This record gives sequence, structure tokens and C-alpha cells, in this order.
Amino acid sequence: MLYAVGDIHGEHEKLEELLAILPLSPGDRLVFLGDYIDRGPDAYAVVERLIRLQREWPCVFLLGNHESMLLDFLGWTDDAYFGGDAFLMNGGDRTLASYGYFDRPRPDRETFRFPKEHEDFLLGLKLHHVEGDYIFVHAGFARSEMKESDVAWALRRSKPEDLLWNRTTCDLPHNFNATVIYGHTPSEDFRVRWNPPFSIGIDTGAVYGGPLT
Repeated sequence: MLYAVGDIHGEHEKLEELLAILPLSPGDRLVFLGDYIDRGPDAYAVVERLIRLQREWPCVFLLGNHESMLLDFLGWTDDAYFGGDAFLMNGGDRTLASYGYFDRPRPDRETFRFPKEHEDFLLGLKLHHVEGDYIFVHAGFARSEMKESDVAWALRRSKPEDLLWNRTTCDLPHNFNATVIYGHTPSEDFRVRWNPPFSIGIDTGAVYGGPLT
């Protein structure tokens, strides 16, 4: 069985509750769609749990726009890392607090270091994943790429800005001949956004009082 998990946003207790009820058995795999941090109470515990989880089960972890902002904020350079100037105003302060950033005598970026294992985890996050008849991305695609029938070609051409931030195309028809599984955009009622066979949105607003799906 292949399980996909939506945006966690520091909700460690909801993550533990979800993992506890998943009937995982040998051969199962998990795909996490990004946004493990920010806004919620304990980003540190979430990342710590996901690191342990990948030692127990085969896992794929995608990059979310919030991890992208964090890595840019911390000075890492990559085309997929940007928006660091907006990190704190998008809940990044709660992430830094969970890592003890503000408890140090000198709370600044120059002297702050993530735990090495957490840093390696964040730097290893992927922009997308394809498995079977499913395409996993954090947010969406550019409209121009959704006309393509070759998924590999569309993903190679896709810009990180669309994969991490685009909310305008997630529910549109496309030519991929596969179902896009995405997070990033919760519905107003915090339910799964069902749009088969084109897409399924599984950010159900865990950090806003909805469930973790």
C-alpha cells in the first residue's frame, strides 16, 4: 500500500495520531508532501519523528514552500530555496522557537545551526515524486506544463515556483494520464479535495484545526 500524507505544519501530536492508526505492513511506503514546519507548535518534534520513521518504513519526503523559505532564510543556495525574507511572517518564528533559536544569548542567523541530522533531512527533500499512476507535488504546475502528456518532460520543465506555490491549477484537467496528489491548498471545510481522475488535494488544514490526512 502507498500512503500519502498532507501538510503537517508542526502538528506533532496529529502526526503521531495518524501514524498510530495506519495499518502499515511489510511492503508499504509513505510519501509526505512537504510543509512539515511553521505555524504549528513543534516543528522540531515533527522533523525528529520523520527522521526516525524513514528508518522504519520506506519514505519519500517532498520539499514544501515553508522548507524552501527556511533554507533560504538560513543562507542555503539552490533554485528551489527562495522566499526567506517572508519566512518569519509565515509562521517561521514558531519553527525557530522549537529549535531554541530565541533562547540563545545571540539569536541571529549567522551563529545558528540546525542539528546536523535535521539539516541533512531538509537538504534531501525532493521537488516531486512519481509512482505508478500518481504524481506527487507539494502545490501544482504551470498551466503550460499541464498540456504535456509526458510526465517526466513536464516535471523537468517545471519551475520550483510552481511546484511549491501554485494554487491556480491544482484542480484543473490535464494530459498526464495520472492523478496528481498535492497539498498546500486546504479547502474551506478542511476536507479532501477530490477531483478524480485528475487530482486529489490532501492538505486538510491540520494547523488550522482540521485533521491531518
